[in-house]
Amino acid sequence: MASFRRTAAVAASPTGAPGEPAQPTVEIDRVTKRFGEFTAVNGADFQVGPGEFFSLLGSSGCGKTTLLRMIAGFETPTEGAIRLQGADVSRVPPHKRNVNTVFQHYALFPHMTVWDNVAYGPRSKKLDSAEVRRRVDDLLAVVQLDSFAQRRPAQLSGGQQQRVALARALVNHPSALLLDEPLGALDLKLRHAMQFELKRIQREVGITFVYVTHDQEEALTMSDRIAVMNAGNVEQIGTPTEIYDRPSSVFVAGFIGQANLWHGVQTGRSGDLADIAVLGTTLPARPGDTAINNGGKATLMVRPERVRISMAAPAGAVGVPATVANLTFQGPVLRLQLAAADDSPILAHVGPEQDLPMLRPGDTVYVSWSPDASLVLPDADIPTTVDELEELLDDS
Repeated sequence: MASFRRTAAVAASPTGAPGEPAQPTVEIDRVTKRFGEFTAVNGADFQVGPGEFFSLLGSSGCGKTTLLRMIAGFETPTEGAIRLQGADVSRVPPHKRNVNTVFQHYALFPHMTVWDNVAYGPRSKKLDSAEVRRRVDDLLAVVQLDSFAQRRPAQLSGGQQQRVALARALVNHPSALLLDEPLGALDLKLRHAMQFELKRIQREVGITFVYVTHDQEEALTMSDRIAVMNAGNVEQIGTPTEIYDRPSSVFVAGFIGQANLWHGVQTGRSGDLADIAVLGTTLPARPGDTAINNGGKATLMVRPERVRISMAAPAGAVGVPATVANLTFQGPVLRLQLAAADDSPILAHVGPEQDLPMLRPGDTVYVSWSPDASLVLPDADIPTTVDELEELLDDS
């Protein structure tokens, strides 16, 4: 296993003098892809570094799979360039690119053993038998299937088959491994387990992974960085923490996790905080990256787990009176749906540490949060409730 990591690191390592920044493994240089009048990808421009787990996240039809297919060579950019380790491969056919792709359907050879499935690639490259055996044995150890080497795919679980597909894709030491929703065919429990397995394997082999998914939990769990896509555009690129805590737009805030999003007006500034007229009062909030003029429309974002509930107006904080509309017990949290005085919906996830009395629909409470738990975003004419967002994504 250690020998595979060393060899893979050499195969995928960038060139350059010591002390210089590492050369990106994948460069997407102002790439646009059109199909007739339809623009599937619009001016994508970013880089993926060596050994990085990078996810393309978005709903169906946002362009993420088209972008992955262009990296793989199955589609050609209409404009822009795609580079692998510094070389322009925009018009290089797939079989001449040093990348491999793992799809949702693994397409293992059913008549071959696990060992022979993984050995297919290096044998096709006419490597000598000792090198083939070393690579295959090392990879099966990495994916923890060395004791299953003589089984056939039909004798494996879905998760084991996926790990065989990963080993087969990694055995030729690609510069990058491209994964197109590979967990989609697995049941929920196995999918969760495989998220951690995928990240473990990626860390051990040290190869760049570019991962396509519509599942925000997958992206947040596994990724070093995420590109959130919407209607062919890359809305934001950042670490999971950056995208969750400081989204750049209302779309990203609503798509990543759950969020309260309230339309209001910025009325002024108080030191480092902005004053936002929303929910029938004026609240201090943390400004976002986009400057909003006083009197301009704004959207206030607060994550539901940051909302505090009290039966009386909180001391030292602005409390917003609200009425309990519905409540759902979800194990570690109580999910409260409330309505402010102006009928704006408020979602709160209440943990046991809040120590509230038994609440019922119709009860009046106060909601509050620290100004640092909020974020001011540019106003946008998109859904502002969880149900509306889910309907929009279902329609797409």
